[in-house]
This record gives sequence, C-alpha cells and structure tokens, in this order.
Amino acid sequence: MLRMLKKMDGVILFVMLLLMIISIFAIYSGTQTDAKLANHHVKTIYFYVAGFIAVLVIGLVNYKLYVKYAFYLYGLGIILLILANVLGSSINNANGWLKLGEFSFQPAELFKMILILFLAHLIVKRQRGTLEFWRDIVPIGCWAFIPFALVMAQNDLGNALGYVVILAAVFWIGNMRLKHALIALAIVGVAFFGFVKAYTFYHDEVFTFLEKIKREHWAERIDPWLVPEKATSKASWHTKNAGLAIGSGGIIGKGYLQGTSVQSGRVPYTYSDSIFVVIAEEFGFVGASVLILLYFILIQRMVLIALTCRDRAGPVIIVGIIGMLLYQVFENVGAFLGLMPLTGITLPFISYGGTSLLINMACIGVVMSIKLYGQEEEDELLMGEQQPRWSERLWNMLKKEKSAV
Repeated sequence: MLRMLKKMDGVILFVMLLLMIISIFAIYSGTQTDAKLANHHVKTIYFYVAGFIAVLVIGLVNYKLYVKYAFYLYGLGIILLILANVLGSSINNANGWLKLGEFSFQPAELFKMILILFLAHLIVKRQRGTLEFWRDIVPIGCWAFIPFALVMAQNDLGNALGYVVILAAVFWIGNMRLKHALIALAIVGVAFFGFVKAYTFYHDEVFTFLEKIKREHWAERIDPWLVPEKATSKASWHTKNAGLAIGSGGIIGKGYLQGTSVQSGRVPYTYSDSIFVVIAEEFGFVGASVLILLYFILIQRMVLIALTCRDRAGPVIIVGIIGMLLYQVFENVGAFLGLMPLTGITLPFISYGGTSLLINMACIGVVMSIKLYGQEEEDELLMGEQQPRWSERLWNMLKKEKSAV
C-alpha cells in the first residue's frame, strides 16, 4: 500500500492542498459577518479531510472495477434522482436535495461522476475504433438524456447542462467522426444564435410563458446576460454588484477581510456561488490569476496521466472529468464577468458545499487510480481484446482524415 501511495501524483495532491487553504480562508471571509454561517469554514475542513480520505481509498482501487460495474452505479443514480424528484427538498429553486437527518446531499452532483464512469463503460463495450452515428452516438446519447431530463425536472439547469458537456467531451475522446462533430457544432451554433435572437425579440412572450410554468427565475438569470436593459433590479442585483466588486479589486485587491462589497453583504452567497468575487475583490487580478493557474496545473497533470494510459477507459474518464471541471469553472467565473448566465454552479474545490466537494475529490481519486493502474494493458476486466493505445488510434484517425482530404 505504501508503494502504491508513493506512486500517486504528488503535484495534484499539492494543488489540492493549496485549493483547500484558499477555500477555507475565502469561506471564512465570506461568512464572518453572518453569525448563522460562522462555522462554514470549519465544516469545509471536515469535508476536505473526508475528501482526501476518499482520494486515497478510491485511488487504491483499480478503476477498471468502477468501469465494469458502472451499469449498476447508473441504476442506483437514476433511483436517487427519481427519489430527489419525488421526495427532495428545495434549496435556491432547485428541488433535488435529499435529507437524512441533518445531512443533505444532491444526487445530481453524484451523478456527474456516475455518468462519466458509465459513458466510459459504454465506449469500451463497443470495441470500435470510430463511433458510428446510429449504432453508438444515438444510443449513448439516449442513456445520457434520462438523467438530463430528471435533473431538468428538478429545476436544476446548471447541473443538467454539465451532463451535456460531459457527453460532448466523451464523444470527442471516444473517436467521434470529424463530420459528425462539425455537424453537431453547426447545430449547436445555429440553435444558440436562434435562441438569442428569439429571446431578445420575443422577450415579453417568453417571460409570460416562463411565469405560467413557474420558471420565471430562469428569465431573471438570463436577462442580465442577454438583455440587461430589460432586467429588473432584483434580477440584476447579484451580477451587477459582483461585477463592481471584482472591478474594485484592481491588481492586488483590497486586502483580506477588507472587501467592502463582500463584507457589507451587497453580494449574496459569497460562501458558495459568489466565492470567486471574494477572491477577486480582496486579492485582485493577481489572486484570481493564481487560482486560475492552479486549475490549469491540475488539468495539465490530468492530461499527462491520460497520455500515458495504456487502455481506452482511462483517457475517456479523465477527459470527462476535465470537461466537468472546465464547465464549472468557466460557468461560475464567466457568470460574474458577463460571459455566461448565472446558473448557480459552484466553483470546484473552492465553494462551500459538502456534496460538490466530495464528488470532485472522488473524481480526483479515480484519476489517481488511473495513474496507478493505467499502465497495465487492457484485460478481461474491460472485456476487450488488446488494442493500440488510444493516442496511437487518435493519431491514425487524424492521418486517415488527412489522406481522405
């Protein structure tokens, strides 16, 4: 066991330690003026201790076992999502929280990790060099649509879109045909452009419809992003004050615990959704850049592990995790810079939230397992005959596309 522990990626563990320190201090700064939230930074320490234990325990287990039994994990996750729809409580307009005494968790967060493992399971079972549209892409997409629909029913747009990003990342690394990828990008681009035009032109009609289906808070999040001139003061309060706070931080910030907007309460949810605002106002552009750099180092180490992996499942899992994390970072930070709508997505490893943190740490544990066991050739555990390394197949595919052109 000690020998295996020594083989774990020390850079990733060090980055996680730095993120833990940043998270604890940022959460304390965002909650120290509210007595009801005074112990959130202490709870974060407990969550991180549990998270590091999860990294070690999950990392020591061969990830191929997770892939082999991913179908059963998928079934369990679907049951939890259904229970959350039926019995779940509501927090910040999302109905997907299950409570067990004082403990509560969000199955939608757990399903991100389950979906990544299950998609890797499906990709491996197909044993084909290239994903075919009707035989592979459509069936896999249908499996991903089930949790997407259940989470949308919970009124949780942020996590539902996360599933779409994970699916797209897995299709990309799973050898999706270039023409299919280009068609998909064209469809997404046209749909996005059409949505923006339709929403801005028929804004009043859309808002009325959302009111009828009790989803008017969607408009309150989209309006400050697309049509700020039509956004109500309530809708623009969060993003407007957050933007002012970030801008007032300047280059080096106002100093720890000295952020006027954060400490005065003008920015809501500074311990969770808006925690990036705390860092940007109190530590400025430098502090925010250091945080982004840590994410970059984390992802770069994960890419290196994927490149040295000798089977198919490992790179698929890692790319799925990278897609999940990149989406969360870009959505959270971009929402306060006017690049994305505000969807309530937490900042990975920084925002307060036991479920989100533990699931993200568990994903890092799976990455560690790939680091330890990914050098082994594919075996019956992944039920496939020996194949070329995924990077070699990708290179051969690129050469085939080039020769075809």
